Amino acid sequence: MSTKLRIATFNVSMEALNYLPVSHGEDKGQAPQVKGDELAKSLAANHQQIRNIAEIIQRINPDIILLNEFDRQDDSHQALRTFLQDYLGKSQQGQAPQHFPYFFQGPVNTGVPAPFDINNNGTEGESPADTYGFGFFPGHFAMALLSKYPISHKEIRTFQHFKWQDMPGALQPVDPETNKPWYNADAWQQMRLSSKSHWDVPVSVNGQTVHILASHPTPPVFDGPEDRNGKRNHDEIRFWLDYITPGKGDYIYDDNQGKGGYQSRDPFVIMGDQNASSVEGDAINTGIHALLDSKQIQDPQPASPGAEEYTQGNPHGKYHTAYWGMRADYVLPSSFGWKITDSGVFWPKAGDDTYRLIKDRQASSDHRLVWVDLELPAADSAN
Repeated sequence: MSTKLRIATFNVSMEALNYLPVSHGEDKGQAPQVKGDELAKSLAANHQQIRNIAEIIQRINPDIILLNEFDRQDDSHQALRTFLQDYLGKSQQGQAPQHFPYFFQGPVNTGVPAPFDINNNGTEGESPADTYGFGFFPGHFAMALLSKYPISHKEIRTFQHFKWQDMPGALQPVDPETNKPWYNADAWQQMRLSSKSHWDVPVSVNGQTVHILASHPTPPVFDGPEDRNGKRNHDEIRFWLDYITPGKGDYIYDDNQGKGGYQSRDPFVIMGDQNASSVEGDAINTGIHALLDSKQIQDPQPASPGAEEYTQGNPHGKYHTAYWGMRADYVLPSSFGWKITDSGVFWPKAGDDTYRLIKDRQASSDHRLVWVDLELPAADSAN
């Protein structure tokens, strides 16, 4: 018999800045005082926003879900364990508790100090500006993968340390005033591609293996005319296109020095907040456009009536996954091994009872949960 899976991605905004008394958007020019334990303290306080996030996940009931912007404080994963036990594992507003016995939350580049001047202002070691990925502490804005099926931890490939310069044709940022590289030679030699990380996580589903390809590229803004974040976003997305395209990923190496791109015949799913749309926004959209056009993937184009209502006639609006008006979050199954049966975005209409869960940014997150229903053929019929 075939196996039916619901796979989801959700930028939950469960990161330190979200739990400060004064938001980073209202700090009147003063740097926010971030300690790194803000998520843990909020979890201990039975936080309503976190309860709403858990309720959304319980309502969708995914088998595998990627959480973007879930802080990773240390190797104990205590914050994640608390969320699993005290929020997802307990009924929220009458919804069935959800249990994910398996998870992966590897280290990321956000908040990791870089030994050079990243923002090119003449001063090294400024936090968070001079970290490999913008963050106030190592693990800020991290990721977590939750699964109801076993994760093959020994087979996971991570690409946290892959160097940007090692990508052929990398979009190296250039200062338009001087026409010289934005990063000096030493910085460019050491600069990592991933603002968080790229993960290839094998999951065992009823005797078959599926691969979750997870990432969260940097927003293509908060820079200058050199467009260093826009170019990094493009190349972080392009990494997956090269990884899954036969003959294109030979240059890739993982954190254990394993070489090459995706060489398995097992089905995969690319997922996460890509911070890019092929038709809207500030990204260099050729990156996401090329990925969506790849023969290696299927694009189910999840939609919601709530987003369509919210965007008031925008022809792309029903596909939006973020409140500011863009499709940013993706679940893209491989073109082989899967049959898509349904998809959607959790974005209720204003008149729905569940609208309370997304009515503003403080209700849950500024992103919406995206899900895809997939059918995996039985092992004897998959070949």
